[in-house]
Amino acid sequence: MIQIFPVEGLPIIQPGDDLAGMLADALHPLAPQAGDILVVTSKIVSKAEGRFVNLRTVEPSRRAQELAEQTGKDARLVEMILREAQAVSRAAPGVLITRHRLGFTSANAAIDHSNVGADEDEILLMPLDPDASARALSAAVGRRFGIHLPVVIADSHGRPHRLGTVGVAVGVSGMPGVEDWRGRPDLFGYQLQHTDIGLADMVASAATLLMGQAAEGVPAALVRGVAFSQRNGSAAEIIRPPHLDLYR
Repeated sequence: MIQIFPVEGLPIIQPGDDLAGMLADALHPLAPQAGDILVVTSKIVSKAEGRFVNLRTVEPSRRAQELAEQTGKDARLVEMILREAQAVSRAAPGVLITRHRLGFTSANAAIDHSNVGADEDEILLMPLDPDASARALSAAVGRRFGIHLPVVIADSHGRPHRLGTVGVAVGVSGMPGVEDWRGRPDLFGYQLQHTDIGLADMVASAATLLMGQAAEGVPAALVRGVAFSQRNGSAAEIIRPPHLDLYR
């Protein structure tokens, strides 16, 4: 049986905070055990890493100004979106979809305005290297409990042709991002031919049901009971290579 527990008691994270130590302290009542997975929102990782930008310090480029006119967005925000993006996938009134520098496709280069702070000009960028952040948290928090503790850093993304955001894995350490189930038998003995399981995304989405999207104040969760192969994967392995992108 899969169980999901809220990691409670964390304060508002500030730049430079010892996030691993704070998570370990908050996890003590849950007594983490081998096989558990710690899911952490990208937001608190970004906050601890100081990934804040104040738009009053941003000078928009000509390209940003052109896209701002096309989309109706703040040109300063568009400039930061362009800096975080590899390419623009779609620009329309109210919409700016990009391929992020980390490889995934999302609205506004996954730049966050919600739950960032009282200053409406303050924005929060994604962690610089979420897989590296996940590795550091996995090592430090796991060491406190004397166990191997996989970590998934989760963010909320939309999906092509479907409404609503879901939790997805943007950083992974200590478990597979994707599991290859080809060759496994189904109920009738038929061998699976084309089945890759988005395991880390499933874990992120399940935990997000508890952590929420708004004012819940639960930025981390402990997931127990998930079966997974002992392979150290990453979120980078989840990204579909551009030459296999069917939606370009």
